[in-house]
Amino acid sequence: MYRVRLLLALGAAVWMGIPLAAQHSYGPADVEDGGKLFRANCVSCHGPEGDQVEGVDLGHGKFRRASTEDGVIRIIQDGIPGTAMPPHNFTDFQAGTILAYLRAVATSDRTAAPNGDAARGKVIFEGKGGCAACHRVYGIGSRVGPDLSDVGALRRVSEIEISLLDPNAEVLPQNRYYRVTTKNGESITGRLLNEDTFSIQILDTKERLLSFQRTAVRETGFLSESPMPSYREKLTKAERDDVITYLLSLKGF
Repeated sequence: MYRVRLLLALGAAVWMGIPLAAQHSYGPADVEDGGKLFRANCVSCHGPEGDQVEGVDLGHGKFRRASTEDGVIRIIQDGIPGTAMPPHNFTDFQAGTILAYLRAVATSDRTAAPNGDAARGKVIFEGKGGCAACHRVYGIGSRVGPDLSDVGALRRVSEIEISLLDPNAEVLPQNRYYRVTTKNGESITGRLLNEDTFSIQILDTKERLLSFQRTAVRETGFLSESPMPSYREKLTKAERDDVITYLLSLKGF
């Protein structure tokens, strides 16, 4: 899976009152969809608040090359020649929902965090929570699930909390599990590493690198649900706050 460097080169001029609602009306569901697009394609470069690139604050409309909604949408779709900003296949409405999401980010509380303890959260993460059985942090833990070494720089408080309470609420494409069913009826699930015309390679839930010839495979496909359990009942509210605080402290190497 690739992560598009969406909006990377939009630059650093003030929001200038870009009239997002002038041409489209974006409801809560549209804003949520825009957030999904942003997290799947932009957050690795811009961070969860859109301000990770020096001199750029997408949440507060610091755009160098556009002063209208249409202008920003054209850049998202067409890219900027000679820069790291490539073109993308978003519709006008999809690009607009990304902008609507960023405006929602700008008007929300960007600093609110649970009253937890990161040290306690680390102990729960590695112990009672069993998180290290799937996730890796700073080189320690399993490779089966997403590496969380920089999750605090990529995800907002509310997003981490939702992942703990309802993992199926949003499964990013790059985090979906893949299932291979062989012609003899064996079913193997794990992370898809590579596939071509003749073979498929996955890292299974026991961290084994497995390769399958397509001639021996009956069915393949991504799973729609997350393998991660809900921690709504498994951890107390205080324990979840500790884990969230720990995850927020993970900003990468």
